Amino acid sequence: MGKLKLRWAISVVSALIFLIAGGVIEAGNLKSLSISTGGTGGTYYPLGAALAKAISETGDGISATAQSGNASVANCNLLARGDVETAFVQNNVADDAYNGRGVFEGHAVSDLRVIAALYPETVQVVARKAANVRILTEAKGKIIAVGDKGSGTEVDTRNILFLHNLSYDDIRPLYVSFSVAAQRLHDNQGDVLFTTAGYPTSSIMELMAGKECNFVSLDSEAVKKLCAKFPFYVPITIPGNTYNGQTEPVNSVATMALWLTYSGLDEDMVYRVTKALWAKGTKGESGADVLARIHDQGKNIRLETALNGVTIPLHPGAETFYREAGLIK
Repeated sequence: MGKLKLRWAISVVSALIFLIAGGVIEAGNLKSLSISTGGTGGTYYPLGAALAKAISETGDGISATAQSGNASVANCNLLARGDVETAFVQNNVADDAYNGRGVFEGHAVSDLRVIAALYPETVQVVARKAANVRILTEAKGKIIAVGDKGSGTEVDTRNILFLHNLSYDDIRPLYVSFSVAAQRLHDNQGDVLFTTAGYPTSSIMELMAGKECNFVSLDSEAVKKLCAKFPFYVPITIPGNTYNGQTEPVNSVATMALWLTYSGLDEDMVYRVTKALWAKGTKGESGADVLARIHDQGKNIRLETALNGVTIPLHPGAETFYREAGLIK
């Protein structure tokens, strides 16, 4: 092998090593960063992949890649360790992490910073029809998929059960991902699942297509108490016919999905990423425009709601863009 080819090969291998390690690669003006998402059966992963594609297509010299993960709590820990550059996190989990509450008590993640609020995530509760769970209080003693350990779904499950006078002592909890939870219900190895994700969610769509299931509406009084106790939640209704066999609207609550980074990430890098998401690029589209074309939840990602549900600091790079855009004075 000639010296030129050898040098080229070494350069490629070195770049791959840095990429696998999650580092920011810069070659001239090209920078690459990762987006840690959630399990492949939820909304985070396909949306993250779509966002990475959109940023890469419209960004100012940025190449983004999405990677599957264990969602909100785990993603906060990844950011705390600097293992990833950006991640998706529910706003309630982000607030707990930043302030050292809940599962983060004693180890606050004070370096968390916001790039953007993306879209509302809806708590969806589904039961096998044969399990005879029409209201949540009927779930006592049942096998319930509560979400992956380290996920926002699992945090939501605890909060919602508590407001319905239930705890994990009253159920048989399964700590599994969205897709595994759906499979357990399909195989009669689970009775109820909780999923916090933008609807329609692929794992629930697949479950409803092959198994007789029903959605469980949350009690209206419990919803009021939940939203009063935890201001991150807002009441929401899943419209009828969102899923196969779901003809009636479903009462639930939602949080906002945030795109987060950490304080030490390069300010210019974050500015460019934020601009790539919201501003029109050379092809006449913003990243958000691309998302609206290629993912259902993309239609809910809008500049005017980019700061909704944000209770922790913006990254300075993102803040600069929002000041230029007139969202911050």
